[in-house]
Amino acid sequence: MTLVIAMLLDAIFGEPKALWDRVPHPAILMGRLIGAMDKRFNTGHARRIKGTAVMLSLSLGALALGAIVHGLLGGIADIIICAILLAQKSLTQHVKTVGDALRLSLGDGRQTVAMIVGRDTGAMDQSAVARGAIESAAENLSDGIIAPAFWFALGGLPGLLFYKITNTADSMIGYKTPRHLDFGWAAARLDDVVNWIPARITGLLIWALNPNTSLATIRSEAALHRSPNAGWPEAAMARNLNIALSGPRIYDGQLTDDPYVNPLGNRDLGPSDIDRAVRVLWQTWVAALCAAAIIGFVCL
Repeated sequence: MTLVIAMLLDAIFGEPKALWDRVPHPAILMGRLIGAMDKRFNTGHARRIKGTAVMLSLSLGALALGAIVHGLLGGIADIIICAILLAQKSLTQHVKTVGDALRLSLGDGRQTVAMIVGRDTGAMDQSAVARGAIESAAENLSDGIIAPAFWFALGGLPGLLFYKITNTADSMIGYKTPRHLDFGWAAARLDDVVNWIPARITGLLIWALNPNTSLATIRSEAALHRSPNAGWPEAAMARNLNIALSGPRIYDGQLTDDPYVNPLGNRDLGPSDIDRAVRVLWQTWVAALCAAAIIGFVCL
């Protein structure tokens, strides 16, 4: 029941600003470590080998740290750290903020959605702002809640820290840019592996809330996405809300030709659609909480 308690604490307290203004969040510490390794080792030749060695050392270090902390402090530490590294309340708050800002003005919506998406936002219309927020909601539901919970359930605190260091590394160096194409290769590939099952669980949970299409359709549309994993929660969210997601977007001034997921769904999106997506986030969280409670009870 450790995971259930941690999920409840995260949902209730989220990320208290008063605390994290005084001490660095563990994810920030992970980011600083990865940034230092990037600066130190991402130079010269054999960058793919160096990046692989960095990911191996980060992974082993996370597993070892989790085992040591669990061994010294036990279940209380597991609950607290797990609650800190889950992101349900903060995710829903960030996504809801985009909808609230969009109600004020398009400019406010663009400025707010820029905090949670990596694409260019300066030329977005209302639908593009809403679409970006909803896509971020779906993808981060998997990365920020379901996947950490899955790895904690599977491997305890070592499994959770292993997942978080991998996901953080991917978000920092797992890009196909000239600087990180080789050095971040291992981070990107490992992140694909550790998110493979959680992404499909996320898609299944979202689909089960409103099974208005077949799982085969979700699977086929997920395959259209540029990511091997993000397509699953996005395809399920698109079908759940009957909206079109993914599609063309602008990165570094270049318009992509990404296909739409659920292309016949509504493309005229607004704040109310963001609100509906936030409700799906909470409904999926409840489903995941119930699953964790059942598994915990069976394993007692």
